[in-house]
Amino acid sequence: MSEEVITVTMPDKATLSLPVGTNVREAIGAWDQGVLASAVAAYVNGKPVDLSSALLEPAEVSIITTSSREGLQILRHSTAHVMAQAVQDMFRGVQIAIGPTIEDGFYYDFDYEESFTPDDLEKIDARMREIIAADHVFQRREVSREDALALFEGRGEKYKVELINDLPADVLTVSIYKQGDYLDLCRGPHIYSTGAIKTTKLLNIAGAYWRGDERNKMLQRIYGTGFADPAALAEHLHLLEEAKKRDHRRLGRELDLFQINEEAGPGLVIYHPKGAILRTIIEDWEKKEHQKRGYDMVIGPQILKADLWKKSGHYDNYRGNMYFTEVEGQTYGVKPMNCLAHMLIYKSRIRSYRDLPLRYFELGTVHRHEKTGVLQGLLRVREFTQDDAHILCTPEQLNGEIKGVVDFVDYAMRVFGFDYEVELSTRPKKSIGSDQDWEMAEAALRQALKEKGVVYDINEGDGAFYGPKIDFKLKDALKRKWQCATIQCDFTLPERFELTYIGVDGEKHRPVMLHRVILGAIERFMGVLIEHHAGAFPVWLAPVQAVIVTVTDQHIPYGEKVYAQLQKAGIRVDKDFRNEKLGYKIREAQMQKIPYMLVMGDREVEGAQVSPRQRDGKNLGSMSVEGFIAQVTEKCGQYA
Repeated sequence: MSEEVITVTMPDKATLSLPVGTNVREAIGAWDQGVLASAVAAYVNGKPVDLSSALLEPAEVSIITTSSREGLQILRHSTAHVMAQAVQDMFRGVQIAIGPTIEDGFYYDFDYEESFTPDDLEKIDARMREIIAADHVFQRREVSREDALALFEGRGEKYKVELINDLPADVLTVSIYKQGDYLDLCRGPHIYSTGAIKTTKLLNIAGAYWRGDERNKMLQRIYGTGFADPAALAEHLHLLEEAKKRDHRRLGRELDLFQINEEAGPGLVIYHPKGAILRTIIEDWEKKEHQKRGYDMVIGPQILKADLWKKSGHYDNYRGNMYFTEVEGQTYGVKPMNCLAHMLIYKSRIRSYRDLPLRYFELGTVHRHEKTGVLQGLLRVREFTQDDAHILCTPEQLNGEIKGVVDFVDYAMRVFGFDYEVELSTRPKKSIGSDQDWEMAEAALRQALKEKGVVYDINEGDGAFYGPKIDFKLKDALKRKWQCATIQCDFTLPERFELTYIGVDGEKHRPVMLHRVILGAIERFMGVLIEHHAGAFPVWLAPVQAVIVTVTDQHIPYGEKVYAQLQKAGIRVDKDFRNEKLGYKIREAQMQKIPYMLVMGDREVEGAQVSPRQRDGKNLGSMSVEGFIAQVTEKCGQYA
């Protein structure tokens, strides 16, 4: 009796006749041995599977390799399992929690009575290399929910038991992976064997609450990374070192920009004079640019009655992120967003189609309850100011308004020196509004992006609860991505607040509302800006643009005169007239990353000139005070 065969179609449409039960890895090898080295998993009839999966019916196979983002994530997730195995081998009594991949690596959370140390990381890394060298195959097994519970209960792994118990009731089977003696609950897929891991590095240890809930136990999180080749890892580690040097929290202290003081409370920013100047420069630029584009400046209150937040849907959908207070027996919500007051402004009188579009802009300070564990300098805070605007327009005007915001964002990114990527975020599971409204809103955003020729990715299920959105992610000097501008299309809140306008036909119609920010949270944008420039801001943004440095006390009178001239010309200038060596004062100014140092010695006094020195050490030669003012003005250009 001849062996049963099936037809397997490979990525180039070549077909193979293979015995039933041939695994995916063998099929790829029969097609092209050269591809196996970079293959980590595959799609079989559209479903992601392990390379060890048996082919039991005719199939179309596409290969997931380490050159793809998905392939790299699979490689890293497998490496996370190897790390968990190493930790379990070395530390008796450790409990394994969860271990997903993240943007540039992976982590695993552990419950262990003693604290892991940097020395432990080196030992774990050594044990991982042994596991990798042993080339254990990743073996997948499908088991019933009940059997999985019994298995992990028997092993005393309470976190895995909790995860299984919390699965939806209709999930009847789960997958378990085994490599060597290590077992883990995991959806997969995984690489074929541990030997496919070529390069990895454990990075650091941090605390993390189980499931991100501060009411739960604090676990220990070990972060690591991995790449398909050593050169990529070396580049990544270099960027991490650069990131440490550019950390805005450290630079915030060193450059005297801001502080976050536990006495005041976590997630609350206290701006020092230089930080306040930087923020003011950004905000002044924003006001000017919004006025150019026909926005009206408005200001809403910090608290509004809870009934208003219930009407908007925030109370039901966003209450966990809000603060509340009570005034004379009435509950008020501290605003986490600015949109409600803007809608009340719109409702303050009857609107005609001739009035639209209306563009309300507010540098609005908002408060959101963020868990302590996620707070991070300026990047994640509890009080922040958004460059928030709400555009109310007719459905016919919607396309043009979206494109106008896209152009505004593009201009802003060029001004501040950032490249960016674009995502379209669709309806989340928790949302309000009709299917029809969501479809119209998504279609409007897609159409505007198409007409502008903007390339974008789809971010499924990450829209706001009241509407889909376009997200702009800026890329900094270290190739990191940061959420920045957003455009949210909302048919729902105008309905809830009964916003209307009188149309051409004399009847009432419902306007559409766009929620949008350009830079986003000013605090977050400042944090990214500090790290992007490593604190060495371009001249137009520098809190101090020049410092006057005297050689001796006899040069102070002339220094004072130049100081007054520069101040009058609008130059942000400081003075260092201390009785210190010139070289010391210049080095200190360079450490403060001040763009220009103006040395005042005998020659400058006699010639009534200044001798600017750039922070990179380049001397610009002697020039008149007026010439220096002109140079700074030119550097600042139209942004000053």
